[in-house]
Amino acid sequence: MRKLYDKLFTALRKVKIFDKILSLPVISKLIEYEVLMYLIFGVLTTVVNFVVFWLFGKIQNNETVLFSVGGFALKWVYVANAVAWVCSVLFAFVTNKLFVFESKATAKGAVAKEMVSFFGARILCFLIFDVAVFALLIEVFKMNEYLVKIVNAVFVVIFNYVASKLVVFRKNKNDATK
Repeated sequence: MRKLYDKLFTALRKVKIFDKILSLPVISKLIEYEVLMYLIFGVLTTVVNFVVFWLFGKIQNNETVLFSVGGFALKWVYVANAVAWVCSVLFAFVTNKLFVFESKATAKGAVAKEMVSFFGARILCFLIFDVAVFALLIEVFKMNEYLVKIVNAVFVVIFNYVASKLVVFRKNKNDATK
């Protein structure tokens, strides 16, 4: 992926107008390999999430109550959201490891550490955005669940990039063998 990126970027820089555009600070930051790949695979991860969520909505009406305890009703929409989350996190781990952060860790222990850190950060993000904010916006503010998914997606992408960059896939010289 990086070779393709380098070739494309080099070719674009040879065209005067693209060179000027690509030299703008905001644009140059956005087109850095890691950021660009994160955005591309972040969009694809979001697509995975939305498609699975939508498919589960087709299987069963999102308003269907599975069971109630006190004042809380477990609705199908929450199950659909959780399954969509699991599928998208699995997709995100593989693409982030291989294409975005290009982790060289291959030893079982190092990969396991990355996976546990990745899922831990995603669980924290899930609890904050996909449970608390999702339920708050749907139940309290009565917002449409698809609008809520879109709003959440923006915050989830930002949170997860920072967590992946600073914690999960941070570059250490001896990660490849550990």
